[in-house]
Amino acid sequence: VQLQASGGGLVQAGGSLRLSCAAPGCAFMSYVMGWFRQAPGKEREFVAAMWWSAGTTHYGDSVKGRFTISRDNAKNTVYLQMNSLKPEDTAVYSCVASNTWYTNYERASRSGAYSYWGQGTQVTVSS
Repeated sequence: VQLQASGGGLVQAGGSLRLSCAAPGCAFMSYVMGWFRQAPGKEREFVAAMWWSAGTTHYGDSVKGRFTISRDNAKNTVYLQMNSLKPEDTAVYSCVASNTWYTNYERASRSGAYSYWGQGTQVTVSS
């Protein structure tokens, strides 16, 4: 599975960005899609994951209520709508995919749960 992320950029605190991740040529509906992020000098952090619908999602505590993951299966694309951005959201955001949905958050939020990783896209939030 090839994952192609886009949509990063520079935004002021309080602003919004939408990241996209395309997965062309695969059985997209069969994959769990998600996002991780990593800031300089910090550990990789789980952001969000989604299976079939909005009823099957997980969010990291630091983004809950501000970020929304969604997917368009017809376009083989997953999105991450980021609102109320904060300087601490500054990071490289990576799109991920997995063949397995974990109902348990602890398992779903581990980087090892995802077999496929795309290149990152930089998000910078200025104060």
